[in-house]
Amino acid sequence: MEKISFVIPCYRSEKTIPIVVKEIVDTVTAHGGYDYEIILVNDSSPDNVMSSIEALCRENPKLLGVNLASNFGQHSAIMAGFHFVRGDIVVCLDDDGQTPANEMFRLIDKIGEYDLVFAEYKNKHHSGFRNFGSKVNDKMAQWLINKPKELKIMSYFACKRFVVDEVLRYRNPYPYISGLLIRTTNKVCNVEIDHRDRIEGESGYSLRKLLLLWVNGFTSFSVKPLRIATIVGVLTAVVGFIYGLYIIINKIVNPQAPLGYSSTMAAMLFIGGMIMLLLGMIGEYVGRIYISMNNSPQYVIRNTVCYGDDRDEAQR
Repeated sequence: MEKISFVIPCYRSEKTIPIVVKEIVDTVTAHGGYDYEIILVNDSSPDNVMSSIEALCRENPKLLGVNLASNFGQHSAIMAGFHFVRGDIVVCLDDDGQTPANEMFRLIDKIGEYDLVFAEYKNKHHSGFRNFGSKVNDKMAQWLINKPKELKIMSYFACKRFVVDEVLRYRNPYPYISGLLIRTTNKVCNVEIDHRDRIEGESGYSLRKLLLLWVNGFTSFSVKPLRIATIVGVLTAVVGFIYGLYIIINKIVNPQAPLGYSSTMAAMLFIGGMIMLLLGMIGEYVGRIYISMNNSPQYVIRNTVCYGDDRDEAQR
């Protein structure tokens, strides 16, 4: 019997995660033909979600709770959960009930024909801010990681076990799950499903976290921003050289032409701003190299909770 491993990063979901887990268990049980396990990763949530996870683990031995020592972000929490999966198929979904677990087999039924299946929502029930962020992230993924234009990347997906095993080869900090998945296989598709309103609460993605996610996507899997920096530097130098020639020729042709203080300051500010921007971009790459060399962790596990007899003691 094939086993499905569910990985759910948990943050501010003390009241919603029991509902999500119940829907998963009911759906798999009603469908039949599959065994399952559910890995719940507490990303150092400020509420009492870990207490909810512990209670769920006591009720069901097929659940494993992973308690992170600090907030490392959704992508690192998913990586932590991936290290514990033992199923043939891995499904990742959200903890807020917006990703309908009762439609999971629309994704799973495509596994076999495809290696990786992302949900595609008919009507997204996110705020305008989140929808804008998703569009920016989608365009960025097309350009940086060569995502097919028609493919939509969502946090709700199913994949074969070998995809997760390949993703786990990434040992550095700042994991970017979408990039790690896409670079593993080209047998990828979307399946349309419904998208719900949040059961309660608000999205954990603030403007700051979205910006950090975009920066992570920019710098983790592509050197294209550095190439852009080179091109911008060359273009700025060419523009500056042409402008310098113009000033010299204009002064020769018209000796009375004043040398403008304002235009000089504007050019200096523009060039100085571009230099600082490009140095900052290069510094981001250098900083990530430095952090990786210092073996900064993707995540740190404080403890795990599991009451099943088939788990190793190290995972209990």
